[in-house]
Amino acid sequence: MPLRNKKAEPAASHWSVWLQESPRRFKQAVLLAIDCLALPLILMAALSIRYGDWGLHGLTAHTIFLAGVLMTLCFVVCHIYSAVVRAFDEHFLQSVLLACVGWSVLFLLCVTGGFMQDLPRSIPVMSSFLLLLHVWVSRAAIRGFIGHRLSQHEEKLRLMIYGAGQAGRQLMAAAGGMPKYRVLGFFDDDAQLIGTQVNGLPVFAGLSATHHLHMLNISEVIVAMPSVTRQRRRDIVAQLEAAGVHVRLLPGLDQIMAGDISLGDVREVDILDLLGRDPMPPDLCLFQHHIKDRVVLVTGAAGSIGSELCRQLLSADPASLILFDHSEFGLYSIERELRERFPEACLIPILGTVLEQERLQRVMQYHGVETVYHAAAYKHVPLVEANPFEGIRNNSVGTYCAALAARKAGVEVFVLVSTDKAVRPTNVMGASKRLSELVLQALAAEPIQPNQLGTCFSMVRFGNVLGSSGSVVPVFRQQIAEGGPITLTHPDITRYFMTIPEAAQLVIQAGGMAKGGEVFLLEMGEAVRIQDLAQQMIRLSGLSERTSENPEGDIEIICTGLRPGEKLYEELLISDGGETETDHPLIYKAHEAFMSLPQIEALFAEIRALAEERDTQGLKRLLMLKIPGYKPDFSAQDYSACLRARRENQESIRLFEAALQEGAEELSEN
Repeated sequence: MPLRNKKAEPAASHWSVWLQESPRRFKQAVLLAIDCLALPLILMAALSIRYGDWGLHGLTAHTIFLAGVLMTLCFVVCHIYSAVVRAFDEHFLQSVLLACVGWSVLFLLCVTGGFMQDLPRSIPVMSSFLLLLHVWVSRAAIRGFIGHRLSQHEEKLRLMIYGAGQAGRQLMAAAGGMPKYRVLGFFDDDAQLIGTQVNGLPVFAGLSATHHLHMLNISEVIVAMPSVTRQRRRDIVAQLEAAGVHVRLLPGLDQIMAGDISLGDVREVDILDLLGRDPMPPDLCLFQHHIKDRVVLVTGAAGSIGSELCRQLLSADPASLILFDHSEFGLYSIERELRERFPEACLIPILGTVLEQERLQRVMQYHGVETVYHAAAYKHVPLVEANPFEGIRNNSVGTYCAALAARKAGVEVFVLVSTDKAVRPTNVMGASKRLSELVLQALAAEPIQPNQLGTCFSMVRFGNVLGSSGSVVPVFRQQIAEGGPITLTHPDITRYFMTIPEAAQLVIQAGGMAKGGEVFLLEMGEAVRIQDLAQQMIRLSGLSERTSENPEGDIEIICTGLRPGEKLYEELLISDGGETETDHPLIYKAHEAFMSLPQIEALFAEIRALAEERDTQGLKRLLMLKIPGYKPDFSAQDYSACLRARRENQESIRLFEAALQEGAEELSEN
């Protein structure tokens, strides 16, 4: 007997799989056959209810056939047979109700018009209710039977949905049609929903989620609250993570408004969802001040910040946007993206380097550029530390060339994108950005020549942006994907983080407030400990940290020591108490000492002389004297200088070996 049961179950399961994988037309034919076979019984039941006893009561084949034709017509028009049985929801019920009402009306017209036998007029109405009940019960039975057979040997994923609103209900309907999921209820923060039932499932308080997760043995929670604040999302994920369940998110209000939510829209929680803060709507007056109906140029347009600046600028409706970058592939990529997103925009991609002052000036004059956002820069600290003269040349001299080109071309506004590493820098990259700021401050202090309007120079200083090419987030993500370890320079290192769109919006708004020579500071929020960031990214990946207490963990975090020129923490102000508030709550203005333009030009001449000798130590000593707060790392090696020294050593060894060989030959001759 047990052996027969074991054979029977797979056979039934095989039959269910065969039916599910059959062609769509065959499934529709099966449903039509079921409805046509049930229709005589429905008509008999209606007549029996009317007369009080079971029987045909004069029901003829002609009546059954005509009623069947009308039913098929109404069901086809209302797409009853086009609906997927597994997606059994209220929309399907509405279609069935409409089809049954239409069938009842047509049936009644045929009865009163004499096309059928003399049936009571109540029969079309009564039978339509019975037909509605039949369709509902039959589809539910088919879905339940097939789903049960398919999942009989599969372990169902016990699922909870955080959010009992529209998004959560749509998600529950989508998950309910899949046999491998079993939705057991909702969590929500709305006191009016707590304790109620939504679509037959209980709604629990979000604060008590941990208790119910353990009690119901939940393995996964989907957070379906796309409109919640970033801080609340962060708290929810932290609470669920502590309970040891897998957490996923449902993104985007646009999909919810379109009503097309499916499990395919659900994604893993990304660290970018939890860092940063809730975006503040931009001040349109500041945002469009130097942009709307103007010709705007962005240097470094293919970079992380430059490309986002271009996206934000196009939303402010400029007359035209010039994309200036030295990377051919990067420029091609951003231009293609922008043309797809803004097909009506006037885009002008130009390949070039900011060191070509005359060409940049000709571009600005030819196109009548009115506003420039200078985002072109080398920003990777270790690379610039190992290539110091290239970093100074591109960042500082490049800013000088671009600013002079803008002034000579009659550009109205020139905004430099700076960094918090320019404050009391400990690396060449930070020193080069501070020198770039000094260049603009010196130019802004220069008297305006007669018959010239003058260019308004300003700069915006902020910290790290999430997801940029210089951010630790993509590095950690790649290290986790490769199985670790995650390399961390110091366990106590902290950084400020801001999303790229927020940073770009604030840079544009700060430029709208510029009067000349200002250093704008962006409010960065709270500093983040990088080790905590790495640990959270490991948890979000569904992995565990490998430590001495947990040697069986998946990913290990290794501290490698601070890199040359790296600081434990970053800051935005050179002198305490030197900032003032502006019209924007997240933008401040700093008042800092600066150098004159002749001093800047003399400094560049000294740097040029040191570059000819490749005197890295001399460069750092010079910058230490000229840039307040700069504390260089003299132990960092210049790659080019090392290569030059190696070649000189190899040449010395070659000459020495040649001299020895010559001496040996002379001795042998003697």
